[in-house]
Amino acid sequence: MTTTDHDPHATGALRALADHRASVRLRAALTIGTTPDPRTVDALVERCAVEPEFFVRDMLTWALTRHPAHLTLPALLREVGSERPQARSQALHTLSKIGDRQAWPAITRTLLGDPDDEVATSAWRAAVVLVPPGEEPHLATALATQLGRGGHATRLSLSQALTALGDAAVPVLHTATSADAPHVRAHALAAQRLLHDPDAGFASAIEEAKRVNALTGAPVTDDEHRADR
Repeated sequence: MTTTDHDPHATGALRALADHRASVRLRAALTIGTTPDPRTVDALVERCAVEPEFFVRDMLTWALTRHPAHLTLPALLREVGSERPQARSQALHTLSKIGDRQAWPAITRTLLGDPDDEVATSAWRAAVVLVPPGEEPHLATALATQLGRGGHATRLSLSQALTALGDAAVPVLHTATSADAPHVRAHALAAQRLLHDPDAGFASAIEEAKRVNALTGAPVTDDEHRADR
């Protein structure tokens, strides 16, 4: 990680991003974000792809948001296509924090259905922030294809994304409550409940959905019970 000019302050902070101590890396990201420097953008993005500590990654994202979007977007959009899941996930997370809708075309159906749960959930969150007015129904349709996916945390993230779309999610959730797969129906029913009652807990919504499935003669399987835990 290098800079184009000889600035001891910027160069020292960039070197510290690779320090073996997480506390040092955290302070380096804080320093860079406190005094934004265009020469640090690529290095921040690169570090996001490999940084093992969540709280340091979050500070790296904050540091990137402190720079102008016209400098950060090109590097982040390149990372969205990376072969490294963490690079994709963190770039999407940062795009959601920047909130510039110029990034919307990068939120493809491929990303929304990414096989890595962390990438997919980051894509869902970014999508509901970046979606242009009028595109919400199309996004809701794409998100609904992921209903029933993963464990509790993944399903909660998807439910939150769908509920953030408001009325646009109503028809797709209604359709999904009649899906053939019991776990898809249960997820759709839980998301429906959250949509109508945002204060309802997701765990209780899932339990209610399981009871509804049982009453309709289509109980959730043992595997699906385990997936929700």
